[in-house]
Amino acid sequence: MSGKNGMNSLILSLGILLGLALLGHQLADAAIRFKEYERTVNVKGLSEREYPANVVIWPIQFAVASNNLEELYGSIDQGTDKIRQFLLAQGLSADEISTSMPAITDKSARDFDNGVRAQFRYTAQQTVTVYSPRVDEVRGVMGSLSQLGKQGIVLTGNSYQSQPQYLFTRLNEVKPDMIEEATRKAREVAEKFAEDSESRLGKIKRASQGQFSISPRDANNPHRMKVRVVSTVEYYLAD
Repeated sequence: MSGKNGMNSLILSLGILLGLALLGHQLADAAIRFKEYERTVNVKGLSEREYPANVVIWPIQFAVASNNLEELYGSIDQGTDKIRQFLLAQGLSADEISTSMPAITDKSARDFDNGVRAQFRYTAQQTVTVYSPRVDEVRGVMGSLSQLGKQGIVLTGNSYQSQPQYLFTRLNEVKPDMIEEATRKAREVAEKFAEDSESRLGKIKRASQGQFSISPRDANNPHRMKVRVVSTVEYYLAD
C-alpha cells in the first residue's frame, strides 16, 4: 500500500513538473512574440509654411513739452488731431484709429538731473494706434510718416513700444492641411526606416501633435509670418 502511494506521489510530482515546464515554455514563447510585436519606431514630421500677416497694429507716438499744464494738454490735442487727419487723408477709416491716455511727467516732482533745472516742467507722450486688417495699405502709409514731422510733430518711434506689430489670425484655416502634411512626412520617414531595417511598417501606436508656432520670417520682413508644427508618431514594426 505504501509502495502504491509512493508511486502515485511520484507520478503526481512528474506531472506537476511537466506542466510547469510546458507552461513556462508557452509563457516564454508568448513573451517573445509580444516583444516582437512591440517593436516600434518613433518619428517626427514637420510642416512649415509662410503666410502674410493679416492684421497690423501700428502705434504712432509723439512728444510735447511745456511749462504750462493747460498748454500742454492743448498741444496734445492738436498733435493727436493732426495725426488722425493725416491717417484719414491716407485712406484709413476712423474705426481703425484709436487714442490712448497721454503719459505726463512733472519734472518739478523729481530731482534735478546733475543739479540742472529742466527747460520745461511738463513733458508728455501720446500714442495714436492704427489697428487694421489692411496690412499692405498701412505699410504704405508708414513710408509717408515724415509728413507729420513737417507739421511740427515730434515723433518718438525708436522705442520697442512704438514698433509695428503684425499678427496672423487665420491659424484655424490652415491647421488641417498643415497637420496632414506633418503626419504624411512622419510616415515617409518611418517607411524609410522600416525599409532600411528590412521591416514592414505597421499601424500607429500613438501620435501627438506639437503646438503651432507663429513668428516673423526675419527682422527685415516682420509682416511675413512663419507658421510651423511638428507631429510625433510612433509606428509598430513587423518582419
